[in-house]
Amino acid sequence: MTAAPPPAAGNRPDPVIDVTVPHSPRIWNYWLGGKDNYEVDRAVGDQFVEIYPDIVPIARHSRGFLSRAVTHLAGEMGIRQFLDIGTGLPTLDNTHEVAQRTAPDAHIVYVDNDPMVLTHARALLTSSPQGATHYIDSDLRDPQRIVERASELLDFERPIAVILLNILGHVEDTDEAVSIVRSLVDALPTGSYLVTADGTNVITGAAFERAISIWNEVGRPTYHLRSPEQIAHFHEGLELLEPGVVSCSRWRPQKNPFGEPALVDEFCAVGRKS
Repeated sequence: MTAAPPPAAGNRPDPVIDVTVPHSPRIWNYWLGGKDNYEVDRAVGDQFVEIYPDIVPIARHSRGFLSRAVTHLAGEMGIRQFLDIGTGLPTLDNTHEVAQRTAPDAHIVYVDNDPMVLTHARALLTSSPQGATHYIDSDLRDPQRIVERASELLDFERPIAVILLNILGHVEDTDEAVSIVRSLVDALPTGSYLVTADGTNVITGAAFERAISIWNEVGRPTYHLRSPEQIAHFHEGLELLEPGVVSCSRWRPQKNPFGEPALVDEFCAVGRKS
């Protein structure tokens, strides 16, 4: 069935969107070819690309990793519940589209607290007839509330895949980010999965660091690169699926006659709770 509107959505005032300040989800949407962005986002996005052209391949390989990971989990692993935190703006191959293409009965809950994402909740709240898609307005830094709200929509007695793509980098303190992940994973039943990906500084190093530094001076929310070892720490205690913690372009890429895709400075991993 088609999912019902989020609780109390009709009682919320329309969110105020500041179109004078560049915003990370809108710029990411622009890099992916989406239409949900403003002139200020496109201007800063273009400036960032001039400084660091590799950001566009990163964005696209990140989306490719999401598609491959969700397809694998919904297919071979039989996962039917997905909790996508920091979903951002709808664009090509959103989690519910990928999951329900493989498993039409999959249930997806999106979590975000960005005003513009909230205005697009209706666009996200579509579903296959057999499945369901919901949206929760909540903050990553309050994992307990996320779990409480998600438990009204998902069955926490059955495996759930939690997706955290390009969102943990917005938490400056690594220990805090690890604590958030721990709280979420602790609430999951055995057989659940954690899917993460975030920007790193091991492929292009100083060039990406400089670009991020410039971004943090003008953009919101700020973003902070992490090492692959720090990303691996998010999965501590979980069974990593092959090939482990790798550049997102190298996580189970489709075979082609031209060899492996180029490395990009975003690393990812999928871990199973046993």
